[in-house]
Order: sequence, then C-alpha cells, then structure tokens
Amino acid sequence: MRERDERDERVDPYERYEKAVRPEDLTRLFVERSNAGDATGVAALYEEGAVMAYPPGRTTVGREAIRALWERVLADRPRFEPEPPLPTLVGGDLALTSTPPRDGAGARAQVVRRQPDGSWLRVLDQPEFTPPRA
Repeated sequence: MRERDERDERVDPYERYEKAVRPEDLTRLFVERSNAGDATGVAALYEEGAVMAYPPGRTTVGREAIRALWERVLADRPRFEPEPPLPTLVGGDLALTSTPPRDGAGARAQVVRRQPDGSWLRVLDQPEFTPPRA
C-alpha cells in the first residue's frame, strides 16, 4: 500500500483536466470550474509561475498560490457568467485574450502561452481593471 501512495503523490493533480485547445477556451473553462467550486481546476489554467493581479492592488504569484486564492474565493460560492470574448491577438506562442464585464465597467485581460503539447495556459492575468477615477 505504501508504494502506491508514493506513486499517487507523483501524479500532477493539474494533468487530469481538459486542456484549452484555443486561447479563448480558457475563459469557458474558468467559468465551468469556478461555478463547480473547483479551485484546483481553475489553477490548472495557469502556468506554474503565472502572475495574477488579484486581490485588487496586489499580485498572486505561482500556480499553488493562485489555487489557494481561488479556494478562498470559491468558498463563498460566487456565480460566474460567460462573457463574450473580444478578438484574440496571437503572436507566435503568445496570445492576449480579453473580455468586457457584463456591467460594461472596465475589462479583463490575460496573456496566455502555447504549451509544448499545443494547449494554452495563462501566464499573466488581470481579472479586473477599471478606468481611473476622475
């Protein structure tokens, strides 16, 4: 039994999730996993060293820190609605994805990178930014 437990610990918990075939898939997968309360599934959308500009005024760095952040956020069971993506800007293995929030205030943007297997993961995530106050 001990040998099996050690082997199980070596399995990457992020590998079991559906991968984003296109950069735009990341937003859909985020909504599905967030609404399911799956913080590990949300973190699987990020590269190991990803940087997220959240909570407001701070950054969260690294997949494990992002998972822990989403674990706290999703504990309150917020409901996320799909937002129609703006056109994706792709340059080689990098892409910029963005969506306007439903309320029309500000925007959301992510820099994503194509992985060796062809899937896409978030590298930089700015989930909320609004115009400066006058």
